[in-house]
Amino acid sequence: MTDSTMTPNDAFSSNSSASDGSGCDVASLLSHAREDARQQQLPFAGSLTPVDAWRLVQLGAATLVDVRTNEERKFVGHVPDSQHVAWATGTALTRNPRFVKEFESKLKEKAAVFLLLCRSGKRSAAAAEALSKAGFVNVFNITEGFEGEINETQQRGQLGGWRLHSLPWVQD
Repeated sequence: MTDSTMTPNDAFSSNSSASDGSGCDVASLLSHAREDARQQQLPFAGSLTPVDAWRLVQLGAATLVDVRTNEERKFVGHVPDSQHVAWATGTALTRNPRFVKEFESKLKEKAAVFLLLCRSGKRSAAAAEALSKAGFVNVFNITEGFEGEINETQQRGQLGGWRLHSLPWVQD
């Protein structure tokens, strides 16, 4: 774990070869995600699994930003100490026209590493694209999202997702 006075960007730039002892190397995780993004022609820096995203957060190498609605965070749960900027609002998931401006005002460092989390990884991918177009160069989508995809019985939480991987989360 990095010193709590370091920002995620400081940790990345000064300790890009940091490891959590399990072979997790910040630089190689991000490099691999960038290469996959190039191959898939993604319009943002790349995608990471929930487990890899959590490793980066634990190492202090990235900031996790939940882009779900306030309602989702409150009633479904959220990652402790994550930042929040809603990509959409309300139960109708109305696109937040101020998303980029709100993100910029809350998370000013455009070169910092940001990991975006939504319900299944779709909204966070769209948010990552919007932020990349706005000049954020290290924005990564967290695949599977918080709850994962819907299964054959129309339920979430059984096909991937932050919670399925038993990563830290709380519910209000």
